[in-house]
Amino acid sequence: METYEIAPAKINLAQDILFKRPDGYHEIDMVMASVDLSDYLTFKCRSDQEIRVTTSQAFLPNDKRNHAYQAARLLQVNYQVAKGVDIGIKKRIPVAAGLGGGSTNAAAVLRALNRLWHLHLSQEELVKLASQLGSDVPYSLVGGVARVQGMGEIIKPLSKLPVSWVIIAKPPISVSTRKIFNQVDMQEFLKQPNASQVAAAIEAQDYQALMAATGNSLEQVTFARYPWLAELKAKMEKFGAQGVTMSGSGPSIIGFTQHQQRGQRIFNGLKGFCEEVYLVRVLNRPQDLRP
Repeated sequence: METYEIAPAKINLAQDILFKRPDGYHEIDMVMASVDLSDYLTFKCRSDQEIRVTTSQAFLPNDKRNHAYQAARLLQVNYQVAKGVDIGIKKRIPVAAGLGGGSTNAAAVLRALNRLWHLHLSQEELVKLASQLGSDVPYSLVGGVARVQGMGEIIKPLSKLPVSWVIIAKPPISVSTRKIFNQVDMQEFLKQPNASQVAAAIEAQDYQALMAATGNSLEQVTFARYPWLAELKAKMEKFGAQGVTMSGSGPSIIGFTQHQQRGQRIFNGLKGFCEEVYLVRVLNRPQDLRP
């Protein structure tokens, strides 16, 4: 038996780091959305218990370091599955870009193997498993537009975004989320939390208020390490994008426009400064993630 999954990238319209927990992790408050820049995963059941992962990018690991492998193994062990799986990953989402590529692959594996291995797990059960794989995996499992809190396990769906196009520019650098969070000094954080304002603007369908509220408190950390990202953000704003901010821990910079033609002009302008640029739409509904 075979099946497939579409694994969309995510963007952050807000990312607030609230405080550091006693266990060393950070409490977060984010607003996230899925976009139609996606990886494509195929699955074929095996009669043995082997998990094999192949990817379209040779530099990616295909063993236990791969998020997709980890997700398959978690299901296999937790539910004593006597079968294996061949997983093929066709990558389109840039790696280490703040767009959740590894997390959305792991989420796609949980969705697909729940069907392929006839586990009949509820979404609530899958979310609990997803939280063991990374802070972005529970959201990636659910998808759509949502406010995400705690350590990523509290997911509150929001209304659709006001009609808009999203421009994503990914510079030719990779950023380690772990390293960025390790550099967070809560005593020096200057940015006020804005996830509440972003969520309120979405619920009110107020595009201008949304554009004024978007922001990412990690910019001050990532930009200090990679100053060129501030220049890229300024370029995107100069070309006419609104609500320009960094996604995740970087390095991708995102911006918005309500008009496709303007989006195309911004896209064309940025191509002169950044090789990887995308013009995408938001996937507002969780069911948009399903095959």
